[in-house]
Amino acid sequence: MGLLEGKTAIVTGAARGIGSSIAKRFAKEGANVAITDLVVNESANSVIRELESYGVKAKAYASDASNYEQTQEVVKQIIEDFGRVDILVNNAGITKDTLLMRMTEEQWDLVINVNLKSVFNFTKAVQTNMLSNRSGSIINMSSVVGVSGNAGQANYSASKAGMIGFTKSVAKEIGARSVRCNAIAPGFIETDMTARLPENVRKEWAKQIPLRRGGTPEDVANTALFLASDLSSYVTGQVIHVCGGMNT
Repeated sequence: MGLLEGKTAIVTGAARGIGSSIAKRFAKEGANVAITDLVVNESANSVIRELESYGVKAKAYASDASNYEQTQEVVKQIIEDFGRVDILVNNAGITKDTLLMRMTEEQWDLVINVNLKSVFNFTKAVQTNMLSNRSGSIINMSSVVGVSGNAGQANYSASKAGMIGFTKSVAKEIGARSVRCNAIAPGFIETDMTARLPENVRKEWAKQIPLRRGGTPEDVANTALFLASDLSSYVTGQVIHVCGGMNT
């Protein structure tokens, strides 16, 4: 029997990258999975087919995570389709990197809305269901730059730091009903996005990491599995760094 047998998870921004790896890991452990992304394209459908191959219920939903009304509607639909929500992974995110002196108001607003407001939107939407079930795990995908900052990423760092403050506050509000809220702070993870970086840049990154390698989406997914499952039933309000020791 899987660690998440009979549970239902929502993973936002799960058509590719870390989000799709988390969705697959959850399905492998027996969870029914609803994934959301801006559009349901071939990439999202491909993830759904793989999830279904594990014998679980899976469905993709088109939703703009930064839009409050759309999020309320999509979560309502997911609860109708699946019956309940046990796990929420707030993974939807974008970057618009540039130095502050060149950053436009639009680049700031877009990153804050997609990365941080989406966490408010989805957490608020699932909260009532989890509180009435007196169980649940909310996992927010932050970043090491939300802890240490990074030049050229003031908007992204601010959104990821805000996520940490949100996580700690929500954990204190909902703990009495056995609902937990934690954050994961990935470091340099090898994804399609980082694959575009030149080889020498990736090697330089690896040198700064005590484990001497970039992480994989599966490394992050395994940590998400721990936080989603009852293995972490006494863990809440925490930020777990998955960074190979880069940010100690």
